[in-house]
Amino acid sequence: MEHNEQEQIALHRWAVIAEAASDRLTGAERGALVRQIAARSHAHPDGSARAYSRGTIDRWIRSWHAGGLEALQPSPRADTGTVRAHPELFAEAAALRLELPGRSAAQIASILYHRHGIAVSERTIRGQLRRAGLHREALAAEPKAYGRYEAGRPNERWISDVLVGPWVPYPRRDGSVRARLFLIVDDHSRLLVDGRFFAHENARACQELLRRAITRRGLPEVFYCDNGAPFSNAWLARTCAVLGTRLVHSQPYSPEGRGKQERLNRYIREAFLAEAEHRGIESLDQLNDLFAAWAEQVANRRAHAETGQAPAERFQAGGPPRQAGPALLAEAFRWSVTRKVTRTATVPLEGNAYAVDPALTSRRVELRYDPEDLTRLDVFLDGRPAGQAVPFVTRRHVHRAVPQAARPDPDPTGIDYLGMVAAAHDEEAGTGAKIDYTALGKLSGGQQ
Repeated sequence: MEHNEQEQIALHRWAVIAEAASDRLTGAERGALVRQIAARSHAHPDGSARAYSRGTIDRWIRSWHAGGLEALQPSPRADTGTVRAHPELFAEAAALRLELPGRSAAQIASILYHRHGIAVSERTIRGQLRRAGLHREALAAEPKAYGRYEAGRPNERWISDVLVGPWVPYPRRDGSVRARLFLIVDDHSRLLVDGRFFAHENARACQELLRRAITRRGLPEVFYCDNGAPFSNAWLARTCAVLGTRLVHSQPYSPEGRGKQERLNRYIREAFLAEAEHRGIESLDQLNDLFAAWAEQVANRRAHAETGQAPAERFQAGGPPRQAGPALLAEAFRWSVTRKVTRTATVPLEGNAYAVDPALTSRRVELRYDPEDLTRLDVFLDGRPAGQAVPFVTRRHVHRAVPQAARPDPDPTGIDYLGMVAAAHDEEAGTGAKIDYTALGKLSGGQQ
């Protein structure tokens, strides 16, 4: 199994156990959560739906506490390459279950035996049907009814969203871009944890805001967001896994749990954006300065209609937040890719070429790097450090997905070249003399 597949499985396992891995839980609370997790179906990276036993979940939790994300990577199987017996029968088993959801695994095994003369164990059929989401509990489940939810303490749950903002500069003119406001709200206190306008809606913008928010407010236990591209990517999944934060995505077309965010978006439009557009906006930096001041002086200090408290006061009442150390924070926000080392002991990234240890030739390695600085890459082989990648062809110093500042407008020279051409033409036409275009350079002081 290649390293990138191992990391994807490790991220999947973390997503399964994240809720039960919290240090805040008592033994009884963790046991109850493990039982709930074992009763669910989980989407595996290979596209299947799987369920895991309580023993497996407990083992993963112990591995996470012992070695973090890398300890969740699967060990090589002893039977790697062995063909599983009679995979063609599973499609028929699925059809039998769908035809009559009440059919037990034992009954399906009996039908397969009498039709094909092949004995498939009841346990194998039950496991395959559960991974496909065809267990009887799922097929017989009633639609869920959702009630109101509120986190019990600050930083238990952060909600994130992107609000389409105004044109910048505003009023709109040539060169204006549509600003996107990335927001994070604390579910318990309704605190506007942080917010920032960006010219582009991408993964690094989301990570930049999350890093700022964690530095200012501490670590969240759950990061809840939608399925948009800035939030559904391997980079953010890795960030949350390294930090020990559970990443949760809202279900498509099921906006339950996002009401607080939607109300805040409406409030921002009415109380801030309308005033900003009325005032005029010259740049993103100016807009972000104004928004930061408004968030701290107005949004977080007003008495909230539901809680009756100012968000800042309710957040601070929870006590000092859990912080992340500088080393952990730096590691969490690095990006990771897998590359195969060429025969010349090099690896490519973003148009750059890097030299690595010749002993890694033809091996697949993991590259961890800060996307704001492509001059330093750390190399890992099978999860262990394997030196650094040294750049020798550098075309980009910053990853293209990193938000870039707009190039400043150049200072005007005041030279009207075509005006000088027209003046020379009129002068020569008035005298009837032949126009000497080579003399135009003298008029502009040698400017071409």
